[in-house]
Amino acid sequence: MDGFLPGSRGTLMMDTVVTAMLAVVPATLYGRRLARARRFARHRRVQLAVAGAIAATVLAFELEVRLRGWRDRAEPSPYYGTWLFPWLYFHVTVAVTATVLWAATTAHALRRMPKPPGPGRASAWHRRLGQATIVATCATAATGWVFFYLAFVAR
Repeated sequence: MDGFLPGSRGTLMMDTVVTAMLAVVPATLYGRRLARARRFARHRRVQLAVAGAIAATVLAFELEVRLRGWRDRAEPSPYYGTWLFPWLYFHVTVAVTATVLWAATTAHALRRMPKPPGPGRASAWHRRLGQATIVATCATAATGWVFFYLAFVAR
């Protein structure tokens, strides 16, 4: 199924992922701000919602890519035989790192953080994991947007 972004050769899920990352990055940064403001219960709700949204979107996207492919839509790109595949490999490396960090940060918080959420023995480690997750999430969005342009927008 064709996507909805003007000028895009991407599919519906490709366009959805690109658009979703426009919400994920600010939502993740908002969650960090809540933690710094010591609004831990709201921080937890926001970050779990973001993690769930990322997981659902990425799962749907991966299913579509595996079942329907993407190369036929990227072949018209002038970057198909040059920058496209090296950039894809770089993006996938960053995205897998972000996924592992999201899983680790979420699992750590669910297992180790007190209920109701608040500072505790695990807070310093959670803070470090969270910072790394934010950086990796922003890098995933940026590299994904570049890949999307190279593959599905450039003419």
